[in-house]
Amino acid sequence: MRFRTIGGMDEDLPELISRREALQRGLTDHELRTLCSQRNLIRLRSGLYVRSDTDLGCEAQHLARARCVLAKMPVDAALSHTSAALAFGLPVWGVDLSLVHVTRPGATGRKTKQTYIHSAALAPERTCVVEGMRVTDPARTVVDVCRTLPLQAAVVIGDAAKRQLLVTDGTLAALLEESRGRYGNPAARRAIKFLDARSESVGESRSRVLMHRAGVPPPQLQAEVFNASGHWLARVDFLWEKFGVIGEFDGKAKYLRDLPPDAAPGDVVVAEKLREDRLREAGWNVVRWTWSDLEKPSALARRLERGFARGKPFPSRVRLCEVAR
Repeated sequence: MRFRTIGGMDEDLPELISRREALQRGLTDHELRTLCSQRNLIRLRSGLYVRSDTDLGCEAQHLARARCVLAKMPVDAALSHTSAALAFGLPVWGVDLSLVHVTRPGATGRKTKQTYIHSAALAPERTCVVEGMRVTDPARTVVDVCRTLPLQAAVVIGDAAKRQLLVTDGTLAALLEESRGRYGNPAARRAIKFLDARSESVGESRSRVLMHRAGVPPPQLQAEVFNASGHWLARVDFLWEKFGVIGEFDGKAKYLRDLPPDAAPGDVVVAEKLREDRLREAGWNVVRWTWSDLEKPSALARRLERGFARGKPFPSRVRLCEVAR
């Protein structure tokens, strides 16, 4: 995009630009302020700007700020917690992205308007480099978020890390043992015990936590369901074989996945209906919910309880997903 600055200069600006880069291009601080006041540029943080025509989401903005913060830190600093999770491409939910998290051994822990400095030991083997940024490794990142975030937010990140094979139960357990007595470890232990690689989305992870809190019996995850003749029917998000109930969170992504590559978007609705019809015809009671239902966990729990009351065990064949917890 080409802007005309107040000095009459035409300047091609990249989508993301630092103050130092802008000055090297011949712009002045006054011209940068003018571009911001004209809404041609948006100031992400001190010394970092993004073009207003750039579709830069909250996560990308956070990483851009994180890169600038880390560049001004000593070499022993590393992005950590939510910032490290974003660097690994892990999903986040319900987390304040206004603060960049950095861990520094021996530093004074403090929080500013833009940065959260954590003071903690950080072994070299517990760091790695992602796109030029030093970050805590996946296992340390998961343990840190499980120590500090509410359960739902921690499970969303931890489930994804396990699903992507970035962490193992053994490594997470070893890290907790190494840091025995550290603040937040009891919460981390509870969250890590709850993680499951078979949760395939943020919504599924959140659903598991809400059901657990509401006292809903634990479901089987990603079960392959067959009819009495042995014909495959579907892979389902949640299944309570004892009650003959299947739970599905916003099944659109699943139907899109199962559709042939050349299928039209409108085929999704048809495929969804046929898939659910097959399950109901085989004797299963199907309970479905969406994002809005997750904001009313008690109502969702009551819907599932009504489903359990209506359902009945059925001799369909079920094969559980072989992905490890």
